[in-house]
Amino acid sequence: MDFELSDEQRQIQETFTRFCDQRIAPNARAIDEAHSYPRELFQELGALGFFAMRYPEDVGGQDIDLVTLCLAIEEIARGSMSLAGCVTMQSLMGTKFLHMLGNDDIRQRLLLPALRGEKIGGICMTEPNAGSDLQSIATTATKVDGGYRLNGQKMWVTAAPVADFFTVFAVAGAERKLTIFLVERNFAGLAIGRAIEKMGVWALPTSELAFNDCFVPDTHRLSAEGEGEAHLRKLLAEIRIVTGALAVGGGRAALEEANRYAAERKQFGKPINRYQAIQMKLAEMATDLEAARRLVHYAAWLKDKGQPHHKEAAMAKLFASEAGANICDKAARVLASYGYAMEYPVQRFLRDIRFTLIGGGTSEILKLIIAKELSS
Repeated sequence: MDFELSDEQRQIQETFTRFCDQRIAPNARAIDEAHSYPRELFQELGALGFFAMRYPEDVGGQDIDLVTLCLAIEEIARGSMSLAGCVTMQSLMGTKFLHMLGNDDIRQRLLLPALRGEKIGGICMTEPNAGSDLQSIATTATKVDGGYRLNGQKMWVTAAPVADFFTVFAVAGAERKLTIFLVERNFAGLAIGRAIEKMGVWALPTSELAFNDCFVPDTHRLSAEGEGEAHLRKLLAEIRIVTGALAVGGGRAALEEANRYAAERKQFGKPINRYQAIQMKLAEMATDLEAARRLVHYAAWLKDKGQPHHKEAAMAKLFASEAGANICDKAARVLASYGYAMEYPVQRFLRDIRFTLIGGGTSEILKLIIAKELSS
């Protein structure tokens, strides 16, 4: 593996570094405290081409490799995890199944505008009694003339209050197997439920969602009956890798803030970064961050090369999310009382980073996946 970035990768990285420094970081606190979807910056990233980076040219994309996408995601997450969560969800789970499985009409009306940042997509998998256990999904899709009737409840639907369409996982057919449907916001029988208040990523709204005899035409059944899980598994590794990249960005923001503060804060006549206790924390944070970045990039590189990568994707997400959480915790300790103060961004980093511990699979589930891979 060549650890040197190509000229194209470096140019893209620099583009998103500038965007973070000029547009995201100065507005990160306002994004957080507004508790509302950051639509303006969302659309600016659409105009910058972020949503279409991984898609082919025939839908306006750049067909960029996954390593390069991770470079961009790290920069966005360094500025604001809330915004990064919004745009990463849109670029991957919010639009991927439309491109993979949608017909020409769906691509023209929904996918292309979404890749430009003009429409917002959401995904509905989690239910009150189904999270990591996909086999427990209870939302049903019953065949009727011309389509299906969906009934059930979804939880933790990101961007639900603002989304224009939803990719929905429901059980269909005599064997009640997982199937993917596309539900547009104006479909009768779709109800956006209560908002779920969260400790972090405040700008990424999350709600319950209910289907009450919601009619979905045959044209909006994206997968064949029973093939939903197979299509999801094709995407899971990529979801985990980009979640790892989010964690790297969040951890990097915390390390940079702790390093800056330690150079400025003086105690007993000298900056606290002159004391070994602080130096050790900063060294541990930097080492964990670099290790996490390398694991994420290696898993992405394997995916780009078409090599086996599911174990490495799980490892990258596991290590990066746990390392990110530890880095943010240590940053708060470096700032001491100010790490607890709302006027400093470290409290936001600490709240937001936990988002990466959940998305793409919990650490416990990932450990089981890795152990299974080792024994196979």
